[in-house]
Amino acid sequence: MSAPHVPKVAGIEPALPAPAHTADPCVPPASAGPSSGTSADGPSGADAPQDDCHPAAPDACAAPSSADRIAAVQDRLAGWISDLSTLHDLTERLARTRTLEDALRELLRAGAFLVGARRGLAVLTPQDGLGPQTTVGLGLDHAEIGHLETVPRRALSFARMLDGLPEPGAGDDAGTAARTEIAEPDIPGEKDLDPRLREVAARLGYAASYAVPLTADPVGRLGAAVWLYDEPAEPGDRRRHLVGLYRAHAAEHLARLLELHRSRQAARTLRAELLPSRLPRIPGVRLAVRHATGPRGGGDWYDALPLPDGALGLAVGSVTGSGPSAVAAMGRLRASLRAYAVMEGEDPVAVLSDLELLMRLTEPARSATALFAFTEPPPGAAALPAGIDGPAPRKMLLAGAGHCPPLVLGDHRAEFVETSLSAPLGMLACWEAPSVEIEPARGETVLLYSDGLLHRTGEPMDRAFAHLHSAAAGVPRASRHDPEAVVDHIVEALLPQGLDDPSSREDVVLLAAYFAE
Repeated sequence: MSAPHVPKVAGIEPALPAPAHTADPCVPPASAGPSSGTSADGPSGADAPQDDCHPAAPDACAAPSSADRIAAVQDRLAGWISDLSTLHDLTERLARTRTLEDALRELLRAGAFLVGARRGLAVLTPQDGLGPQTTVGLGLDHAEIGHLETVPRRALSFARMLDGLPEPGAGDDAGTAARTEIAEPDIPGEKDLDPRLREVAARLGYAASYAVPLTADPVGRLGAAVWLYDEPAEPGDRRRHLVGLYRAHAAEHLARLLELHRSRQAARTLRAELLPSRLPRIPGVRLAVRHATGPRGGGDWYDALPLPDGALGLAVGSVTGSGPSAVAAMGRLRASLRAYAVMEGEDPVAVLSDLELLMRLTEPARSATALFAFTEPPPGAAALPAGIDGPAPRKMLLAGAGHCPPLVLGDHRAEFVETSLSAPLGMLACWEAPSVEIEPARGETVLLYSDGLLHRTGEPMDRAFAHLHSAAAGVPRASRHDPEAVVDHIVEALLPQGLDDPSSREDVVLLAAYFAE
């Protein structure tokens, strides 16, 4: 009869050391001193790794029977399988994390379970210096983490690990040695302890620590994690082995999330540079905008362009596709529209017609939607019609290519602008549609938006339009003269999860122009 094979689980090495509590009863423990790690046991139960050894009485080891040996082997295998199952469950939980901060929190939680601690700290500081740098605590609030940061780095085990500093009392040449762990089992009893560390440890109520580095290719050192014990303690060999297996898997997962985070951050930076860094100040008009992109990065964009004599050009649009190519196409489209707006902005149809021709010649495989609105300069006093008291309404001329109609919001109305139907840019051999003229009254707001705002509601388009209309009509009257309050109210009403909802792939643009005069 052969012993059953230990299963392989998710890349975890099945050859674990024999569980101490299931060892052969005829083999005496290596040591029975107080450093066996009994005070390090945190989680209890069948799934918690154990270090303590409880051998049978000496007379029971005199002549073990074959049945006892078989039972001992089976018990040992059961311990292995239990530990592997525990590691499998913990690594599965870690694999479900999607952000660096969530992964660090899960690493701390699982590591605390494996080493038998209650609190911990993880520091992310990639060795290549490209960031990001962050600190996450388990059972430690911001004030307590701040207390730890007041301790000299040479006195903190995880900081020495990150900085390559030697152990206290060791030569300087020891600082370059790679460390796999640093255990401080009895901080109050340590004679050469830094006074500041002793003070902070007493204030936070911890008496021992166990620190490990986080390393993975190709970055190298990612950071370090340290777990804190309430009483003097030190994890035993088995706990250290299990946390070492888990740590290797966690570091690889962190490296993947780090690469993903950096690529997303680069895409966000690129999009931010391709969009207006700030909205222009135009006499008589106040602007506000809300913009968010999906996780892959899309091609929704907006623009607000001051034109000669106090005129204003407003634009929103969307390029098909997602990712870096869509972002680059969006930048080219927006730059081209700005050039055409400066040359012939008073004729929105001509602006979009030129944009259509450019796309057809340079990017025939791509299509886009766009809406451009030209707001005339404020009329002078001499231009007021007879019988009109106060400034006349400013005229807005707009044209759209497959884009959602604007919405006008005021004290007495909330209605969509009836624009003519038109195909998106790049869909027809020759694009042209009539423009529409509106006259926003003093105190009214014109809302331009992308269809992503509607898609993010998860409703059919007709219901999404009705929802948008209801949200605009529901803006409190006291807030209707503040475009920032208007866009915030509409976003909260349509998107309860907020603009940064990670579950949505849609870009969002909401641009508001409030006419104060």
